[in-house]
Amino acid sequence: MASPCIDVCRYDEATGWCLGCGMTKPEKKRWKKEKEARPAVRAALPARITMLALAGHPTGKAAKRKKR
Repeated sequence: MASPCIDVCRYDEATGWCLGCGMTKPEKKRWKKEKEARPAVRAALPARITMLALAGHPTGKAAKRKKR
């Protein structure tokens, strides 16, 4: 299973979710080491990205751009 990481690695302070892919830092580490955890992690990500977007955060590749 391919990683959902898109190399943005900027995090929401309140949730700890990456604005690019939705994973937390601990989940990113688990992704590399625990293949059996991947389906559960991936299943949670679309809802997280949606919640971040609804809260007004840039998400996905748009989160990589620096705020002016």
